Amino acid sequence: MTLLPDNPLQVDGIVGFGRRLRRGETSAEAATAAYLSRIEVLEPRLQAFEHIDADGALAAARPLDSLLSAGTDLGPLMGVPVAIKDIIAVAGMPTRTGSNLDVTDIIGPEGPFVRALRRAGCVILGKAMTEEFARGGPTGLNPIRGTPWNPWDAGTHRIPGGSSSGSGVAMAAGLCGFAIGSDTGGSVRLPAAFCGVFGAKPTWGTWPLDGVYPTCPSLDTLGPLTRSADDAAIVVSALSDIAVPELDTVRGLRLGRPTHHFFDDLDAEVEACVSAALAALEKEGAVIVDVEFPEIEGADDFFRVVIGGEFLAGMGRERFLADRKAMGFILAARGASGLDVMADAYVQQRHWQDTACRVVADRLRDLDAVVTPTIPILPAPASDFPDLERATRLAVPISKNTYFANMFRLCATTMPVHHFGSTLPVGLQLNCAEGEDGKLLSIGRAVEQVIGAPAAPDLKGFLP
Repeated sequence: MTLLPDNPLQVDGIVGFGRRLRRGETSAEAATAAYLSRIEVLEPRLQAFEHIDADGALAAARPLDSLLSAGTDLGPLMGVPVAIKDIIAVAGMPTRTGSNLDVTDIIGPEGPFVRALRRAGCVILGKAMTEEFARGGPTGLNPIRGTPWNPWDAGTHRIPGGSSSGSGVAMAAGLCGFAIGSDTGGSVRLPAAFCGVFGAKPTWGTWPLDGVYPTCPSLDTLGPLTRSADDAAIVVSALSDIAVPELDTVRGLRLGRPTHHFFDDLDAEVEACVSAALAALEKEGAVIVDVEFPEIEGADDFFRVVIGGEFLAGMGRERFLADRKAMGFILAARGASGLDVMADAYVQQRHWQDTACRVVADRLRDLDAVVTPTIPILPAPASDFPDLERATRLAVPISKNTYFANMFRLCATTMPVHHFGSTLPVGLQLNCAEGEDGKLLSIGRAVEQVIGAPAAPDLKGFLP
């Protein structure tokens, strides 16, 4: 059996790696080489990457070590290798957007977010797989470029969650220090939850979307997938002006538990794990408060009109119709939903959203966060989704809890809780009001201290 190099950040995360880096116990080049070796061993089975830039990553890492030796410290992300979702332009790398169609003219050149990663001293390993145009649905299935393999089951090809599928798989399998995805209706949190890692969807507008494929610009948000809440807090604060205060305890936190929709029709393991996690928080003094969000019932119409209309506007009606036959069956059907969107319907839905956002924000004022299962079900075998009818029907419950944050302009996270009773990943979702990203991440860190974190997946079954 092939030996798998240790994950450089698995034990002590970004903080620990940074300490070792600055003490001279490791280097950016060594960490990059270790991740590239892990990718070389595991990628043939996992298929997490669309493009791997091994030479470029090593060439970027070496000058960082020289800078640090000369006394120049770029901050907490210096030397950390990262994977970037392949709807985001990175200079010198192809951007395929999970498709065989070339839409680089729509995306444009590398944008300010990737430049910020470079200024922070991150090493870009390559481009992580995505569903086609990040619009293929919540499963992670991509019939055109391939579907990454969820690393929690070597015997069955289970869905990784989408659309940031490769980012979730790469993070869970220890193929990068952290990964970047995008989230329109859950596309960071879904693969994070299905792959058993931490995921954060910041408030819309936290980071610019220049150089990112416009799935739905009024909802699209970039976000990190990380080993822990602590790592996510470091990434977000290092790449923005968001401060994440220390929170020593969950005692006294008022956590809203929705009384309908979010806890409906849960798989038994999901219900058991989430209930145990909430019980652990209550034992430490958190207060669980019943709350209702009837506004969630408007989600189907809202997303059909707004995402359908904005996706089609981004690609262009004529271009979509001309290229439709070259698309995968999932994207072709989902993209076509925008063909019938009328301007008045779009404007009406946006007016509805503005009103509903004010109502939801008012209801959140008496709460520190809203807590829900991230996904009501466990990651299913990819073979359960063989055609459009089944892919559409079976995918419906997957994102029913995550689009809440996008629709009502909230920030949200997911963290793994399957160590309370499941062999497959289960996520616990926290939502806070718009602009409360620092508060949300501080709560996430405090919650994680109480509930702990599961071990990494056993990857022996993926070794050649």
